[in-house]
Amino acid sequence: MRAAEYVNHDAVGLAELVAEGEVTAAELQAAALEATQAVDPQVNAVVETWPTDDEPKPGSTPLAGVPFLIKDIGAAMAGRRMELGSRLAAGHVARADSFLVLRLRRAGLVTFGRTATSEMAYSITTEPVLYGATRNPWNLERSAGGSSGGAGAAVAAGVVPLAHGTDAAGSLRVPATYNGLFGLKPTRGRVSMGPDFDELFSGLAVPGSVSRTVRDSAALLDQISGPEPGDPYFAQRPSRPYTEEVTRHPGRLRIGVLSQAWGGRRTTAPVADALSRTAGLLESLGHQVEEAEVGLGADWEEYVLANAHLFTANLAATVDELAAAFGRPIDSSTLEPATLAGYHYGQRVSGTQFVAALTIRNRVSRSLARYFDTYDILLTPTAPELPTPLGAYAESARTLDGLGWIDTVFDRSPFTMPFNMAGTPAMSVPLTADAETGLPIGMQFAAGYGLESRLFRLAGQLEQASPWSARIPTVWAGNRTGH
Repeated sequence: MRAAEYVNHDAVGLAELVAEGEVTAAELQAAALEATQAVDPQVNAVVETWPTDDEPKPGSTPLAGVPFLIKDIGAAMAGRRMELGSRLAAGHVARADSFLVLRLRRAGLVTFGRTATSEMAYSITTEPVLYGATRNPWNLERSAGGSSGGAGAAVAAGVVPLAHGTDAAGSLRVPATYNGLFGLKPTRGRVSMGPDFDELFSGLAVPGSVSRTVRDSAALLDQISGPEPGDPYFAQRPSRPYTEEVTRHPGRLRIGVLSQAWGGRRTTAPVADALSRTAGLLESLGHQVEEAEVGLGADWEEYVLANAHLFTANLAATVDELAAAFGRPIDSSTLEPATLAGYHYGQRVSGTQFVAALTIRNRVSRSLARYFDTYDILLTPTAPELPTPLGAYAESARTLDGLGWIDTVFDRSPFTMPFNMAGTPAMSVPLTADAETGLPIGMQFAAGYGLESRLFRLAGQLEQASPWSARIPTVWAGNRTGH
């Protein structure tokens, strides 16, 4: 199978071909490498590939034999490098598989490389010093988002049909909207972070994926969800597989719409228009759609401050551990300006400030939970603007302190982070595009704790009503020249 044919199938479709004997996992692997060679020199999404000798049993799972990529953070694979996008961790090799990677192996996925991340997953654009900027396949002068920007660009360009990522403040959903993909952040506790961690960023971060079809993300979540020994959180198991939910009717949902973000950041005209069109589509499908006023349970300034305390204190501990492990200095030779500023800020966060930040996390969680008593779904834009130009964050990164950087990131992506704080599932769905530039625009749908099933039912309905898979970017592995 050549790349031009390979890109026409999603992951479930490729696994079906393997199960039927029409293609082997090795042939899919060759096609994936061909696709990588065709597009990655332009988008810079894949930082490393490696040979594989995996030949999973065909038909053993809905994803058996499918080529797969893991992010350069959050998925430790024995004997493979995980460098966190940072010079401080350059050359680091994982000693053992994380629980997530063990589940990926059991799912029969053939992991052949890793994708780019912003340093320490500490930005919503992927432009690390270590491996250079990842470019958006729709427009090479634009960001692919972050921190899972490598995953987003790789999937959008056709390297793989779905890829692993993580999300602590929108790091799956922002790349999904920027790259025209489906991306779902699971409920806190749905997927294990162990055994090396009980949680990342104090429960704000979760593993997940970006994909071109809803059923691919559902199939992957079926394979990787569920508790492991020692996990601090547990999300109740769904009553049926998520792949079954994708084809079930969602019923008539009451959907609350938040068009303007917390914190005062105004939604730009192209995104506001896309939101209006989405609301119209939902009404045409029989859903009740109305404007909603949704309170955070904290004012914006104390909310940002609490997040700065949580993020930077966690960052400082990680940096100290890495510096000690590799015997490297903590300075501009090993860390980028925003990361270094966050490290210094995090060193000054006191224990009482950290506990106070967890109290704010609880207030936000309780506040948002009440709105899910009124609404089945909350709808917002995923991001208030189109994909940002590369370099848009550079000046801020050089001049801001740790609090200022968090404030800037949250200002540019104000809709996503509250659902990380609340631990509730949220997805970005690529329903529309900007008429002038052709750039994709994703809409975010959030549901109550543990209700990924509701999101998958709605996503499946939206995918049928307004399909997006035929839209392909400028850089696409199905093009013979890759552009």
